[in-house]
Amino acid sequence: MSSLTIGKKVPNFKIAATGDQTLSLSQFKGQNLVIYFYPKDSTPGCTLEGQDFRDNQAKFKRQNTVILGVSRDSIKSHENFRAKQGFKFDLLSDSDEALCKLFDVIKMKNMYGKKVRGIERSTFLIDTNGKLVQEWRKLKVDGHVEEVLNAVKAHNKK
Repeated sequence: MSSLTIGKKVPNFKIAATGDQTLSLSQFKGQNLVIYFYPKDSTPGCTLEGQDFRDNQAKFKRQNTVILGVSRDSIKSHENFRAKQGFKFDLLSDSDEALCKLFDVIKMKNMYGKKVRGIERSTFLIDTNGKLVQEWRKLKVDGHVEEVLNAVKAHNKK
């Protein structure tokens, strides 16, 4: 169960990221943060979602917003995925599922008729003060990035 509530601060976290770095929530203070969780590197839906964020990254940047992608894949897998797709944002490796548990995105899913534990595609918007502003769960890739961008723009006008 998620310990996160809209309007409340997200607890600080540290996690391995591409570019041989460890990122923490606290280092993004003063910027909005979009964290999107996806099931697996280089799969069709996850590739499309990442490409959408990549293609709109400049628009997010103009809104003082950083994009981070998260899955349980290894840093090596992330580095390959990132290079192949030309992603300019970092991917976080949550192999121990600590961040997935914090955001409550691990769910039982049906995969070809079998029940499997996996990441439910989800996106979270955190504001410049580290507060959770909005969340999207069980989302569909088509049109999602545009919806997130619109939410960021609306939030920045407040």
